[in-house]
Amino acid sequence: MLTIYGVYRSRASRNLWLAEELGIPFNHVPVIQRYRLPDPAPAGVMHTRSPEFMRVNPNGHIPSIEDNGLVLHESLAINLYLAKKHGGPLAPANAVEDAQMAMWALWAATEVESPALDILYNRLGNPTAPKDPKIADAAVEKLRAPFAVLDQALAADGHPVGGRFTVADINLAEVFRYAQAAPELFEAAPRVQAWLAGCQARPAFKAMWAKREAEPA
Repeated sequence: MLTIYGVYRSRASRNLWLAEELGIPFNHVPVIQRYRLPDPAPAGVMHTRSPEFMRVNPNGHIPSIEDNGLVLHESLAINLYLAKKHGGPLAPANAVEDAQMAMWALWAATEVESPALDILYNRLGNPTAPKDPKIADAAVEKLRAPFAVLDQALAADGHPVGGRFTVADINLAEVFRYAQAAPELFEAAPRVQAWLAGCQARPAFKAMWAKREAEPA
């Protein structure tokens, strides 16, 4: 059976959302980020530097999965694997869609995620550093071009790949979510705004989000 390591308040949310969409059974091991815990860490709490988790992922990051002997790290890659393994409309229908899904995952990680996190942490708060409005404002400017790129990509049929909701939507939506504290970006990219709202209206996202909200902040 699939095991997903990581709390909902982490990048594991991407994998947990996809598992809900696919309707596949899985074990959930709630590994928390070490920086969110006091020093020393409470006894009995598994975290990203716990020896038992470091044996799963020596990088000391979440999420990771184990799936019938296969161990994988990196949330976006995990989602691409799970979608292809379980098939259906969320998976690539052919080699072209497979390549497009990989392209969008890499694009999200390299072009969007870092400045989007700068917005999240510096407008809503960061557990490890004080908020800096200048960093958030600079990140907004960095993201104007990527937002325009996705907005144009959604013009044809409302989805980045295949004209339907796929794993590419999940991977992109979970990265773009970090920028929601900058509404000015979404107002300038109305197709992105409508697309993300549609993604977050899905029952599987709502189920994942309810469990995330139930976790300690």
